[in-house]
Amino acid sequence: MSLDGQKKLVACLAFVVLGSSIGIVGSTLNLAAANAQSNGSSTVSSPEISLIHYGDLIDVDVVGSLEYDWRGTIDPEGFLDGFTPGNENIYGLCRSESAVAEDITKQYSRILKDPKVVVKIIDRSGRALTLLVGAVRNQQRFRLTRPARLNELLSASGGITDLANGEVTVFRPPELNCIENRPDAKPAVSKISLKDLLAGKDGANPVILSGDIVTIAEASPIYVIGGVNTPKQLAAKEEITVTRAIAAAGGLSKEANERDVVIYRRADKGTKTIKVDLKAVASKQTDDVLLMPKDVVDVAQKGRQRSKLPPIVDSGRVSRDIYKSPITVIE
Repeated sequence: MSLDGQKKLVACLAFVVLGSSIGIVGSTLNLAAANAQSNGSSTVSSPEISLIHYGDLIDVDVVGSLEYDWRGTIDPEGFLDGFTPGNENIYGLCRSESAVAEDITKQYSRILKDPKVVVKIIDRSGRALTLLVGAVRNQQRFRLTRPARLNELLSASGGITDLANGEVTVFRPPELNCIENRPDAKPAVSKISLKDLLAGKDGANPVILSGDIVTIAEASPIYVIGGVNTPKQLAAKEEITVTRAIAAAGGLSKEANERDVVIYRRADKGTKTIKVDLKAVASKQTDDVLLMPKDVVDVAQKGRQRSKLPPIVDSGRVSRDIYKSPITVIE
C-alpha cells in the first residue's frame, strides 16, 4: 500500500472511530508494548520511533565510495525502493538502521572488499500524522519525531473542554507504526479513562504512535435558554434535573416566568414537550424533572410570547476540518 493510500486509510478509519453508529472490530491495543517505560514521564525511551517507517527518507552511505551510495524511501512491500545491491532487494520496514546496514554490507561484500555501510533515516516528516480530535480546545495534527505520551498531546492541544465525558479512545491502524506491524494485524482500539489519567494510574498514559487517532469523547448536550442569566449548553455527563440545570445557567433572570418552563425532548415522531412549574417543584407539589441528553429547557420571559415551534439551538461549536488543521511537531 502506498503512503497516499495509507493516509486515505487513516481518513476512513477516523470516520469509523468518530461515527458512534458504526462499530469497530479490532484487537485490544497493546499498551505494554507501546509503553517502553512506566515512569509516567512525557518523554520516554522507545525503539519504535527509531525504526524505519513508511514515508522515511533513508540514506545509504558506502564509506569511501559515491558510486554505491543510495537515497530513497520504502516501497509498498517494505523494501528499499529501487535499491538492489547484489541484485537482491533489501527489506527495511520496521527494522533498525544498523540491521539494514548489515544486510547491505553482506550484499556488497560480494563485489567490494571489506565495505563499510552506514544507514541513516535523514527525514521522518513523511510519516503518518497523529490526530487528536473531540472534546479538546484545539483539535490537532501531530508529527512525532520522538516518543510522546497522551498527556503531552492533550497539553499541546490546550486541554480538554467541559464537554468531555471522561473517556478517551486510542485507535491504532496497522502498518503505520512498528508495534502493530504484522501481515495479519488488525486495527487496535483502547479505551482510557480521563480520571485514571489524572490519577496517574498505570496504563492510563500510553505512548502515542505515528498514525494513531486519539478521540476525546464528548457528552451529549443539554441546552438551557430563555429567562436565565446565562443561557448555556451543559454536558449530560451525569443525572441533572431541570432546577439544577437552571442554577448552572446562572439562575432565573428578572423577566423569567418561573411557572412557565417547557422542556423540548426529541421523540420518535417529532418533539415531545414537558411543562414544568418551578414554584410547584419548590413546594414539593410536583417532582423535579430529570433531564435527558439533547433536551432543551426553555424558560418563558414576561412580556414575550412563546413560539409555537420548538427552538433552534446553536451548540456554539466551531466546525473544523481536522485535515486542514496546522501540524504541530513534537520534537
